[in-house]
Amino acid sequence: MNVQARREADPTNQRPFYRQFQPEALQDALRRMYLIRRFEEGAEDSYMRGLIHGTMHLSIGQEASAVGSCMHLRKTDYITSTHRGHGHCIAKGADPKLMFAEFFGKEEGYCRGRGGSMHIADVESGNLGANGIVAGGIPIAVGAALAIKKQKRDDVAVSFFGDGASNEGAFHEALNMASIWKLPVVFVCENNKYGMSVSTERSMAVEHVADRAAGYRMPGVIVDGNRIEDVSEAVMEATARARAGEGPSLIECKTYRIRGHSKSDRNRYRSKEEIEEWAAKDPIRHFELELIARGILDEAQVDTIRAAAEQEIAEAIDFAREGTDPTPDEVTRDVYTVDLA
Repeated sequence: MNVQARREADPTNQRPFYRQFQPEALQDALRRMYLIRRFEEGAEDSYMRGLIHGTMHLSIGQEASAVGSCMHLRKTDYITSTHRGHGHCIAKGADPKLMFAEFFGKEEGYCRGRGGSMHIADVESGNLGANGIVAGGIPIAVGAALAIKKQKRDDVAVSFFGDGASNEGAFHEALNMASIWKLPVVFVCENNKYGMSVSTERSMAVEHVADRAAGYRMPGVIVDGNRIEDVSEAVMEATARARAGEGPSLIECKTYRIRGHSKSDRNRYRSKEEIEEWAAKDPIRHFELELIARGILDEAQVDTIRAAAEQEIAEAIDFAREGTDPTPDEVTRDVYTVDLA
């Protein structure tokens, strides 16, 4: 749909997304999407230049699901993330400088350089952490939601996970418990079509992850994960329901990762045509066009926001490169055991 068609489809900006948020909030959402994209491109470039070691899992193409989901969240709300979690971290308010410092293994990082790409956490902003275990964050979110309910707060917990996680036992156990106790948790599945290299068409007995919600007596909603307004409106309803004590919801964001599963992925299981088809559905460009069509931004303002995000990421990488390396004599610091005797 072109700009004129978008304007004619919703001439008075009646969509809840555009009525609920002030222009400044919408501009900030676009800024966060740019930050996520540039952060991951910067991380990829740093890896190729040998500045970052190990591996990483990029979410380029999935920015709308992260930002759209977090727009309704308070600082006191919680999220749990995944091994593909840089976007969630930034969407919830993390500082890219401290994230890159973590990437580079520096003391200034969120986890003092010990966690790396797959284990960044920022408890102050409500991010309980990414998780290298598939589906590992789902029961953690349920535990956080139980704590919220016990403390009689009206906060919520949001659990991000991929389509592969919905085939894990932890997913089913967590959804069952959350439903039985009507916990304030929202399960957000970012279905990017592949669990590592296996298509969901081969790995799932149901067509949609959201179909599984019926087994746990909770709403199951399917949205276009590349359209921030669709994601945001679905999460808005789910969080309102959770805050009102009505229990959990399952939201499935249909999206796509443009890059491979990780840096070792050679993409032999999907075609160039498929990748290009999804790249044409770029969630950032879609949001740019929507904001321009509705008169919220013009092209010059979009360029300014994009340039500012690029500058912020460049400064974040410089900050990380100049950070403090840990010393060998502190290798066991923060490593502990619990004596149950």
